[in-house]
Amino acid sequence: MITNNNIDNGKPFDWGRASSDYAKYRDIYPREFYEKIHSFGIGISGQKVLDIGTGTGVIPRNMYSFGARFTGTDISENQIAEAKRLAAAECMDIDFFCKSTEELDFPEESFDAITACQCFFYFDHDIAAPKLSKLLGKGGKLAVLYMGWLPYEDKVAGASEELILRYNPKWTGKGDMRHEIFIPEVYENFFKKLHGEIFDVRVHFTCESWNGRIKACRGIGASLTGDEIAAFEREHMALLEKIAPESFDVQHYCAVTVLEKV
Repeated sequence: MITNNNIDNGKPFDWGRASSDYAKYRDIYPREFYEKIHSFGIGISGQKVLDIGTGTGVIPRNMYSFGARFTGTDISENQIAEAKRLAAAECMDIDFFCKSTEELDFPEESFDAITACQCFFYFDHDIAAPKLSKLLGKGGKLAVLYMGWLPYEDKVAGASEELILRYNPKWTGKGDMRHEIFIPEVYENFFKKLHGEIFDVRVHFTCESWNGRIKACRGIGASLTGDEIAAFEREHMALLEKIAPESFDVQHYCAVTVLEKV
């Protein structure tokens, strides 16, 4: 379990508890998301890329066809087990290791690029910033990535978020709006900013897959008890039957910030 007073007001969470739903329902980034990352020179053929906070290996698996050699790390054993299973099912040669970002022990200058998707705000940056710099070779790039739904612009997302808060009032993932990714000041000692971009995407779901996506968020699957999750799911599916068609798009935004080692 992870406890951070700056996240969910200190309520413990464990991504490993949501791994099965995460593997099934959170591989949802559109192709344009990966193409944008690739356009910034990350994940290109011949590179060695480290994906930290890899979860079920979504970034390495979806960027595998671009030709880079990927390694993925995550603090959760269950997430890494799912990443290995999914990669093996597609005959992908990706190395996955269960290790926190703060404890990475690869040799210095092992990688040409590092990606961090949906996870950057979990790290101890005083430790992570110099460590990530050391792991990158000269001119190496760090790409910080995020995609979030827009609850104030999308009816389904907003209603689902209200229900999450009923079950978990301490959840601090609420009320997201378009914004650049916050990069703590300590990174200025090791990196310079190359790119920052925000763009909108619409992500397609069915009622089942949207319910699964919501269950696999930190506020539900990683934080609540089994009985609470089951009760949430029943109420959420009933809500979706009232307000959503069988399939629909949900408005999201993507944020990409690319730093270069100095």
